[in-house]
Amino acid sequence: MVGPTRFCKVTVFDGSGAPGFVADVEIDGDRIVTVGSATGVEADEIEGSGLALAPGFVDVHTHDDLAVMTQPDHGCKTLQGVTSVVVGNCGMSAAPVSDDPLGFSRYPRLADYLRQVEAAGPAVNVGALVGHGTVRAAVMGLKSDRVPDDRERAAMIEHVAAALEDGALGMSSGLAYEPGRYAAHDELVDLAEVVAAAGGVYTTHMRDEGRDLIGSIEESIAVSEATGVALQISHLKASGRDAWGTTAAALAVIDAARHRGVDVMADQYPYTRGSTLLEQIVGAGALDGPSAFAHVQPADLLIAAAPGNPHWEGRTIEEIAADEGVGGRQMADRIVEAEGRNCFVIIDSMSEDDVREVIRHPAVMTGSDGVPGGSKPHPRLHHTYPRVLGHYSRDEGLLELADAIHRMTGMCADRFGFADRGAIRPGAFADLVLFDPETIIDTGTYTDPTTVPEGIRGVWVNGERVVADGAVTGARPGRVIRRPEGQ
Repeated sequence: MVGPTRFCKVTVFDGSGAPGFVADVEIDGDRIVTVGSATGVEADEIEGSGLALAPGFVDVHTHDDLAVMTQPDHGCKTLQGVTSVVVGNCGMSAAPVSDDPLGFSRYPRLADYLRQVEAAGPAVNVGALVGHGTVRAAVMGLKSDRVPDDRERAAMIEHVAAALEDGALGMSSGLAYEPGRYAAHDELVDLAEVVAAAGGVYTTHMRDEGRDLIGSIEESIAVSEATGVALQISHLKASGRDAWGTTAAALAVIDAARHRGVDVMADQYPYTRGSTLLEQIVGAGALDGPSAFAHVQPADLLIAAAPGNPHWEGRTIEEIAADEGVGGRQMADRIVEAEGRNCFVIIDSMSEDDVREVIRHPAVMTGSDGVPGGSKPHPRLHHTYPRVLGHYSRDEGLLELADAIHRMTGMCADRFGFADRGAIRPGAFADLVLFDPETIIDTGTYTDPTTVPEGIRGVWVNGERVVADGAVTGARPGRVIRRPEGQ
């Protein structure tokens, strides 16, 4: 057990959105003991003058399902201040076993997966959603384009209920992907009712984030209105040039729903490029015309991960096609044939004006949507939080620092049921980030994405220091966070 630690004369941002204040903060074991004047108890002291102390950042949208076990130090997240992650997003989870697009699902029940996470001992806390797509694939197969019959519907409900019993935070859907794109409203409502009854959250990668962005938001809200489930719209964006400028209207639809009592919020990553499976982009016809992934060109697609052909990573499909002497569309097919579901691409698809519009909305929190894998992952995997704090808050002035911190701490912890986290107060878990507000910044680019952010002095998870001056310490004190019974 780590002994007491005292942060002296640090500027405290408590995660509530309130302005920062100078105080001493003491932690002992895994909890915060005092916030205010020092108690005089002997402790290791850390001078905090000129530095900010915030709750550890809660990454509400990750695909770290397996990475928290294969890379348990998890420096891609801790080095940017993240102390807790939510896995199982976009309809894809580690359980139940099925033929899912990312190969995450390897466990019969979510409880089996969570026990494996605990055995691995990651540096971060981990909470999990159950994926609708994974559940559907387990019952009906990946490519079943039909309405489930009564037996199949009951089996899907049983899988979701079992995951919630095992501690799932809720359910996610990926309606732009197979098999989620085959699900109709009634199917989603049946499963969301189970989630609502358990007090969980329903997160959704909507059916269309491009030309039918408004319709997709309305579809998602309709599920929440029919069931009362808390709705979280994942990585809210306007994707594709045809959709640019529609974010104001999209946010107005959300505002109207919130005004009439619908519990709907959203998360966002702070970049104009997205990232997903090339197989899904090609299969949706995005290279041929408008689609759920907009209409993209080979020059818009940068290879992030191609395990069988790492020499493709960091290059666009257009560049690779030119080397091969074939057309871009033909090259995309070749890459899918060679890599299948292992190839991830970065897509140039959003406008900066829309990103800025979304980031300011009061119901939007921060989530990285980072995808581990490959030598050139989207820089959001390593840099989302310093980018918001340094670029958009300090340099661009889009958010006050206290507000920016709230959107990655208290707001997130409250939304996903992380009790006693996301806050600096006596009795809360000692998940903390110490950083320099004058120098914190993202340093990663699309061609060099895995650099270390600047300005973060230290990170603590459950009272143990996991980052010291830009390097991981090797400590792995993370815990599994399960949805409390009856919540």
